[in-house]
This record gives sequence, C-alpha cells and structure tokens, in this order.
Amino acid sequence: MKNVHIPADKKVTEGAIATYWFEDGILVSLSKPVRRTVALIAENVELVKSITGGKRVPVLIYLTNSPVPDKATRQFSTEKLPEIYKAMAMVSKPGLAQLIMNLLFKFKAPAIPMKSFTNALEAREWLQQFI
Repeated sequence: MKNVHIPADKKVTEGAIATYWFEDGILVSLSKPVRRTVALIAENVELVKSITGGKRVPVLIYLTNSPVPDKATRQFSTEKLPEIYKAMAMVSKPGLAQLIMNLLFKFKAPAIPMKSFTNALEAREWLQQFI
C-alpha cells in the first residue's frame, strides 16, 4: 500500500509474502504482491510464530494486489490463521479486502474476528480490544 512507512525504530522482519513489525501490541504486516502457495503460507506461519514467540496476536495487514491463490492454498491459509492470530484487520483500497474475504471464506465464516477497513486508524482502534 502507498503511504505505509516501515519504521526505522522498530525490529522489522522481511518474509516472502510480507514485511512485519510490532506497533503497540499489534503485529503490522505490509503485504507483498506475490502469488501465495501452500509452501509460502507454511513458511510464513513459521516466520510469524518466530516473530511472536508462538503467541497469537492481533494483526493489521496492509493489503496489496496479488494473484489469486489456488483453492488448496486458500483452504490451508484459513486453517492456519487461528494458530497465529487473535484477530485480523485488513486495510486496503475499497473492495480489495472484501474480495479476499469472499474468496477465503466463501463457505465458512472465519475462525477469528476479521474486519476490513480503508482507514488504518480505524483498523488499529478496532484491534485494540484484542491486545
């Protein structure tokens, strides 16, 4: 996303699908425009666990346009989310987060609280309840 600044004063971790850092108890994820695969998602779950010390945390994801993952990857992703996150706020331009939520949760509601926003401040305020 444009206008998202990676902080110079925080520990920043680069992953294959996102860049991560903590802000006020929230894991911030700056999404990268790469196609997600089961292998990349599995690698990313382990990366997030190493960042969080294995604790489930609220996550604020700045979404970017990326190719739609295949069905197996979408299913794997939805199974893994509750292992690493307490709640998820997605910030994007209008429509993108809704599209992703519709793809991932077409037949089953998400296992964690999840909400999409176009405003990062509102997303952070919503996530506060999960810290």
